[in-house]
Amino acid sequence: MHEKERHRIIQSAVQEKPVVTVQELVDLTSSSEATIRRDIAALHVQKRLRRVRGGAEAITPPQFVGLAGRPFSVNETMHASQKRAIARAAVELCKDGEPIIINGGTTTFQMVHFLTNRRMPIFTNSFPIAEHLLKQSKNTVTLSGGTIYREQNIILSPFDNDVTRNFYARRMFMGAQGLGPLGLMEGDPLLIQAEQKLIDQADELVVLVDSSKFRQRSSLILCGLSRIATVITDEGLEDRDAGMLEAAGVSLVVVPVAQARREESSLPA
Repeated sequence: MHEKERHRIIQSAVQEKPVVTVQELVDLTSSSEATIRRDIAALHVQKRLRRVRGGAEAITPPQFVGLAGRPFSVNETMHASQKRAIARAAVELCKDGEPIIINGGTTTFQMVHFLTNRRMPIFTNSFPIAEHLLKQSKNTVTLSGGTIYREQNIILSPFDNDVTRNFYARRMFMGAQGLGPLGLMEGDPLLIQAEQKLIDQADELVVLVDSSKFRQRSSLILCGLSRIATVITDEGLEDRDAGMLEAAGVSLVVVPVAQARREESSLPA
């Protein structure tokens, strides 16, 4: 990751939380601790943040505490071609008339390009997914209620009495911060709480992750591998990770990288 991109992520992170630790920034940027400490020192000198013991804080503390994790605008630029092809394979599992849930995320967002000619009831907690489907398709769209988290472009509610409990789906499609032997991982408790409610409303859970997510870890587990019906990923998947899914009885769909690049060059932004 280039220095400018790291600095953008670091500055975004300190605007979302009162204090961000060095380890949190290491996880967000996939960089070394030494690199992050140098970045914090440089941004401190430039008066773009304040260096504190073990991390950094904003010069002007945030009035609203957001979610842990990279912003949507940063994530959507990473592994873009793989995400497009993974999303296309996901939509191939859908049938007209079948209700589905699409969880907010940069990989799941790419599904909208392939849902243009479909006719399906779709529930989502993603404002950009809902907006695109309303403008570019004839699908019936239902949005969850709650607070809009601008950085992640997602709508979340901590309350049980929202519309989530009234929607049934044949399948739920979602991404994740990481995927390992213990299951799906996310980085924020509110995200976990909201996504667990959605998972309970679907017969099958389909996970859309590029192969880099098998090397990512988090301290929070969303659900175990036994809850996942299908994982769709790219051919960067390592044999040991494929074996892990097979042993857990998870169906695996692998999209070739070459196909992913063709999808990126042939589809609109």
